[in-house]
Amino acid sequence: MIIPLLKGLGLTLRTFFTRPVTIQYPEEKMVMYPRFRGLHELTRDKEGKIICVACELCAAVCPANCIRVEPAEGPTHQRFPKVYEIDLLRCIFCGFCQEACPYEAIILRENYETANYTRKDLLYDRDKLFHAYQK
Repeated sequence: MIIPLLKGLGLTLRTFFTRPVTIQYPEEKMVMYPRFRGLHELTRDKEGKIICVACELCAAVCPANCIRVEPAEGPTHQRFPKVYEIDLLRCIFCGFCQEACPYEAIILRENYETANYTRKDLLYDRDKLFHAYQK
């Protein structure tokens, strides 16, 4: 009867003198692993033009069906996405969209802070995806 009590107290005393594992979140940020997949970002080239050609491979490979792309064509017949939306409420952050993109136009960054007050704020359109990582 007393032996389990002593074992429990021994475990408590051992862990009492160890360093805490808790991170003080707003002041300290977690260092993410290199292969962590966080918020999406659409990339631009050196001239500031959109790299995406609206091939819709990212939308086709997405298992959560959360990407919507509507292609358009410019005056010199280059394709670009007229509408590019990602619903972060449905996204499972699998990274298939990044792997499927032949132009590396969409990447998943280390940013994991996606909290918002409304559902509408978690629907990222093309303009919001350009500036997702700069927050």
